[in-house]
Amino acid sequence: MNLTEEELFCIGCGAKIQTENADERGYTPNSALAKGIETGQLLCQRCFRLRHYNQLEKVEATDDEFLAMLNSIGDEDALVVKVVDIFDMYGSMIPGLHRFVGKNPILIVGNKVDVLPRSVKHSRVTHWMMKQARAAGLRPVDAMLVSGKKATYIDDLLKKVEELREGRNVYVVGVTNVGKSTIMNQIIKAATGNNEDVITTSQFPGTTLDQIRIPLDDGSSLIDTPGIIHRHQMAHVLSEKDLHLVSPQKELKPMTYQLNAGQTLFLGAIARFDYVLGERASFTGYFSNDLKIHRTKTEKADAFYDKHKGGLLQPPSETEIEQFPKLVRREFVVKEPTDIVFSGLGWIAVHKPGKVAVWVPEGVDAVIREPII
Repeated sequence: MNLTEEELFCIGCGAKIQTENADERGYTPNSALAKGIETGQLLCQRCFRLRHYNQLEKVEATDDEFLAMLNSIGDEDALVVKVVDIFDMYGSMIPGLHRFVGKNPILIVGNKVDVLPRSVKHSRVTHWMMKQARAAGLRPVDAMLVSGKKATYIDDLLKKVEELREGRNVYVVGVTNVGKSTIMNQIIKAATGNNEDVITTSQFPGTTLDQIRIPLDDGSSLIDTPGIIHRHQMAHVLSEKDLHLVSPQKELKPMTYQLNAGQTLFLGAIARFDYVLGERASFTGYFSNDLKIHRTKTEKADAFYDKHKGGLLQPPSETEIEQFPKLVRREFVVKEPTDIVFSGLGWIAVHKPGKVAVWVPEGVDAVIREPII
């Protein structure tokens, strides 16, 4: 087949299919091309291996290329669905998104509601999401919570999208690793009754490489855009195995620690929290239930880390700790109840005034925010 006569696209990541260069995006062997066209399941080699063997092949795609794909949204009348990870709202924001979307309405969708503690009121979280979005320069028309993994509230999302789009195209946008394509698959399943995933998903950043258009009955489209790479997330310094371990998979069980000034909490070997100054106080950690937390005295913390990283303190494992970035220190003075967020990992709720320090891998963000709970 002459691909210059008919353009074909991978149904998994949206990349244009080509058969010439195995190192570039969209590559599909000639042997798989005809079968993919015949079955309507045309996948590039990268998506095929990821879907069937969980092997991810890196394909070069610059941040500028990803951002350029969003430029066209502001030029048309459309609804924009912005997906965020409710455990990392700051790390989920796309810098300058308000300039890309123009005057188009924005619906904020918070993913991973299934791992929130049951005691948390969803109305409080959506109100908090709206406030955080406005602080980032957005003016969302509404906010919703869903679970891409469990398909929770997907039907409600479909109804809300139909209500807001008014016959227009719908663009689904988000940074990498927030579960955007997983939500898209759940929307497609709910709308079509097809229980197979269409869009390739994984915990690896940057799985979707181009726009994926799903036709709607009225002639408009639901469009999955590439995840914008936010390089300050924990996902960019962890292996696949470790990323799965620290990404919450079930309802969180918050852990509260009574600390005196001069005590430290290690979050595996990937982060650290020091209580520097203040009265004895409680600190509540919201992290994956599989992440092991260890307490020690701050004066002994450096030696403790050097001795136990990769062993007692995991992840990373002993075989991966040597390539892991060094931890860098950031200090915060807390005057009121505050969340200290480790981007892409979780957060520690600080309930009383004091001075704290956090240590995160070089290049990963740690920020303070208004409490979510």
